[in-house]
Order: sequence, then C-alpha cells, then structure tokens
Amino acid sequence: MVFLHVAINVTDVERAAAFYEGLLGLTPVDRPLKFPGRWYQLGTIQIHLIRAEKVVDPCQDQRWGRNPHFALGVTDLASLEQRLMAAQIPLQRSASGRTAIFVADPDGNLIELSQVS
Repeated sequence: MVFLHVAINVTDVERAAAFYEGLLGLTPVDRPLKFPGRWYQLGTIQIHLIRAEKVVDPCQDQRWGRNPHFALGVTDLASLEQRLMAAQIPLQRSASGRTAIFVADPDGNLIELSQVS
C-alpha cells in the first residue's frame, strides 16, 4: 500500500491558494480535472484542494494537535513561523515540546508544520 494524497475541502480555491502558495510556499502542479480545485506535489505525496460549498470546522479540542490535521516537514520553521505571524495567521506551538506549530488554513483545516533537518 502507498499513500498518494490528502484531499482538503476549501470554500474559495483562490483564497486557499494564496495561503498554500503565498504563505507555505507550495507550487501547484497540473490537475486533469474539470471541477474547481488545485493540486500540490510534495515528494511522492499530493495535497488536493477541492472546492466545497461549506467546510465543517474540525476543531473539537482546543489543542489543535488533537484534531484532524496533516503534517508537513519544513527546513526553516522559524522563518515560516515569522511569515505566518506577520500575515496574522493564528498558530499554536506543539504541546508535546517538539519543534512544531499548528496553523489553520482560511477554511479552518489544520496543518502541523514540523522542523526537519
């Protein structure tokens, strides 16, 4: 079995793209589908943004790491954290003490950003 992609529902593809591309620095890849969305390639895995009429808030626990989320490894977490803070994106540091933060995209989808070498 091989992990292929994660699908994220968003209400506004362009607004979500501004977050994923502008703040997180992801580069879109070709997408052979006709319905609204955007794809990103990260190694062997893809992130698929899919337009939805509404998105259900996944935050049931105030500790974001205990809610549904996906994780991305970043090589310069400190710089990314500063960029997110400058854009006034709410974030939480990992409660475990790891070098990681949690952020929410414009629709409230949670993303763990962890420092990797």
